[in-house]
Amino acid sequence: MIILRYLLFPFSILYGWITSIRNFVFDKGILKSYSFDIPIIAVGNLSVGGTGKTPQIEYLIRLLSPNYKIATLSRGYKRKSDGFVLADSNSNAEILGDEPFQIHQKFPNIHVAVDAQRKNGIEQLLKLDNKPEVILLDDAFQHRKVKAGFYILLSSFDDLYFNDFMLPTGNLRESRTGAKRANVIIITKCPKDLSELAQQNIIRKIGLNVPIFFSFIDYDSEVYNEFESEKVEEIIDVDKLLLAGIAKPEPFFAYLQAEKNVKLVYPDHHHFSEKDIEEIKNKANNKLIITTEKDYVRLKNQNLKSLFYLPIKSSFISKGDDFNQTILNYVGTSTRNR
Repeated sequence: MIILRYLLFPFSILYGWITSIRNFVFDKGILKSYSFDIPIIAVGNLSVGGTGKTPQIEYLIRLLSPNYKIATLSRGYKRKSDGFVLADSNSNAEILGDEPFQIHQKFPNIHVAVDAQRKNGIEQLLKLDNKPEVILLDDAFQHRKVKAGFYILLSSFDDLYFNDFMLPTGNLRESRTGAKRANVIIITKCPKDLSELAQQNIIRKIGLNVPIFFSFIDYDSEVYNEFESEKVEEIIDVDKLLLAGIAKPEPFFAYLQAEKNVKLVYPDHHHFSEKDIEEIKNKANNKLIITTEKDYVRLKNQNLKSLFYLPIKSSFISKGDDFNQTILNYVGTSTRNR
């Protein structure tokens, strides 16, 4: 696979050329970007794959929702619906996509919407009687038709964008220079004990005059379902099935896995078929089943016994208060200037 990727390098050059032209025509106003009279924060990345966008969106919701009416808007990847959809009591993962549905369940007092056309999605949200005061755009760094007021660029510690190549040789959706659009860069999924020296080395390699923060994935001390919870320390040695359909499941497995545990790995955003469910039941054989929060929203109605999920959240290694204040300053200033 690695050899094939390098053989495809000429296509990476072509793809980079196409995306650079696209960015150029938006930068020069040849193609129009639309702005809105409301604070809009776009969270995204330069690469494909998991950089922790959903935990970061949830972090922003927790930060802002005590003082502002919040809406999230994403395309709803792999959903089985079209156009603009606003989450309600009848929504599920097939209608919204797994990540928006997860957010809807965790934060029922905010608006959660999906629309591949972000401009239309924002317009629909602003028509609501109880319209939002802040909109969070999920995975919208390359969506140039809407001009957000603030851009948060995420890059995973184990796959830093400045070491990567364009698709299909590497994982970049656009050139590394796209990072210049960011107001803040967060290096995600870092080791908790990442040294100050290592952080400064990454900052030096990025070479941009923007605030750069370092975060890690913090796992809960308990696993949950709709009815009960179990302490991780009490089940770590229990014979169990670990199941993940996310982009980079290794830390999830490492946190929970004991030697005798069974693992099942599916593609990111996987829609579980009847055959998959039978496989899970056969592998589980009445064992405890633990999955990710994102997978749980697609599996909880599949009649799987002893199914639990492990929540995660994004936490900063240091300077979290500085990040919070940067966001609050942007939203507060934008709101006052309306």
